[in-house]
Amino acid sequence: MSKRSNERLNERSLNNPSRRLALGAAAAVAGSGAMLAAPAVAQGVTRLKIQTAVPSSSIYFDLMKRFADRVDKMSNGRLKFEMLPDGAVVAAFEIVDAVDKGVVDGGYAWTHYWSGKNTAAGLFSNPAAGGGTGMDQLSHVAWLFQGGGYALYKKFFSDALKLNIEPFMVQPMGPDPLGWFKAPINSLEDMKKLKYRSPPGLVGEIFKEMGVNAVAMPGGEIVPAAQRGVLDAAEWIGPADDMALGFHNVFKHYYLQGLHQSTDVGELLINKTAWNKLPADLKAIVEDACMATMTDTYTYNVFRNAQAIVKLRTEHKVQIHDTPRDIFPAFIKATNLIYEREAGKNPFFKEALESQRAFAKVVVPYWNKINGLYFNLGSDSPNAKG
Repeated sequence: MSKRSNERLNERSLNNPSRRLALGAAAAVAGSGAMLAAPAVAQGVTRLKIQTAVPSSSIYFDLMKRFADRVDKMSNGRLKFEMLPDGAVVAAFEIVDAVDKGVVDGGYAWTHYWSGKNTAAGLFSNPAAGGGTGMDQLSHVAWLFQGGGYALYKKFFSDALKLNIEPFMVQPMGPDPLGWFKAPINSLEDMKKLKYRSPPGLVGEIFKEMGVNAVAMPGGEIVPAAQRGVLDAAEWIGPADDMALGFHNVFKHYYLQGLHQSTDVGELLINKTAWNKLPADLKAIVEDACMATMTDTYTYNVFRNAQAIVKLRTEHKVQIHDTPRDIFPAFIKATNLIYEREAGKNPFFKEALESQRAFAKVVVPYWNKINGLYFNLGSDSPNAKG
């Protein structure tokens, strides 16, 4: 048999068209009714469409396109990812169900978006106040890759959520600032008077425990809501991405330090049926590209966010503030209360939290001392005030 005949025989669909699903309003995937043509392997090329939870103007959308380019080059064109902006097929909070059912081949969001299914979700993408353990962004990533966190992360999707999904951590983007305010605040009491956009899940509950009127909404809806007067304050991700979404046009006060997402990691979700049909070498390419994107995101964040702060100050007259000190102890107290409550009623939450605490007990004393060096180095430098 000729090589061309063999190639034709080997063509296959990663998602059979019969599995296209509409999203019902009352179903697990809330109702858009949108469908995508199933991706196919034609002439040895596999194409996967990824529904993201960010608009195309987001720097994290750009980073996912860089991920796609990396996979394309590493696979010599055999595997192609197409990134879709927020809402192209389904809304942000519907992504996980859409990927599970094969409505889309994959998704990009954050694990805490699925907190409505299981509250342990937030421990993987953004443990509030470092989960009360003292871990920062990098030590949390170390827990994922060296402390057993990644195995728990995969188990969360397969066993706790029982979803047909292969998950990957791809973008460590924290710490996230407390956020944007239309008027300055000097204390927690000032913040309690405002309607504030917070992340969904337990972080929102922590803010509510503190007495803050917190609401959740996708990133693309925040600025329009603020323009309508629905929001007085909001957080999203960081200076560069927030500026790309136009936050500075509505808010002129920006508070940098936030405990709510001192760690924040974006994830790539791939329909497991589609994933299992990839050959071993393409799976390895995706895994390595995810790791490369971790590094890409770290370096991207440092420079792009620093550039954005300069531009916000000089061109857009945004006032950059330190967060009022009384917010921190109140947030930590509320975090511990909410987390202990969840650990008492959710076995998987308890398992993940205990794993983080055991890892932090070893890592934090060393890592905190080392990080003190860099803080002092920056504080004593001529560039300290910025």
